[in-house]
Amino acid sequence: MLDTLKPHSETVDMKARQAPLRECYLQNPPEAQISDHAATRCDRFEPGQPLYTEVEFGDPDRTRLPISLHQGVGGQSDLPVPGELFSAAIASCLDSTIRVIANMFGLQIKSLEVHVEAEVDLRGTLRMDPTVPVPFQNVKVSVDLVPVHDVPEGYLDAIVAAAEQSCVVLQTLRTPPAIEITRI
Repeated sequence: MLDTLKPHSETVDMKARQAPLRECYLQNPPEAQISDHAATRCDRFEPGQPLYTEVEFGDPDRTRLPISLHQGVGGQSDLPVPGELFSAAIASCLDSTIRVIANMFGLQIKSLEVHVEAEVDLRGTLRMDPTVPVPFQNVKVSVDLVPVHDVPEGYLDAIVAAAEQSCVVLQTLRTPPAIEITRI
């Protein structure tokens, strides 16, 4: 599927695309509830092999991505590692949200890059020191947004701030949901 993706050059009107969705969600709020999902698979890598796994995004057989264990905990880091997926989730969500909001406000984007750096002390996950936290301790996000035309001072900051408030992944990290883990 990824081989068939081509850049879209046609103009997209997000207000028009979202208008029927907004109307639907106003009339029937339960329709606004969605579930995203991903799962690991053992098809490509043996379950007893600790260095690699594979993640399947969305519906079965839609998109699969092989994953490597980070070299900092004994892996190879020769494929994307979970921390990079975490960083990618932040970057891709904020990037797409900026694009949507810019589109809705008529801002033409010349270039956009969102860079995420997540820092972690691996002694926590390796259970070497109980005082070292396991989660990422610091996440830095930088946004390089360049418009096609000049805009008033503060306009780009307002676009990024609006996107930050609407970015599901960022807001989930700031207000974490309850996470339930079950063994089936």
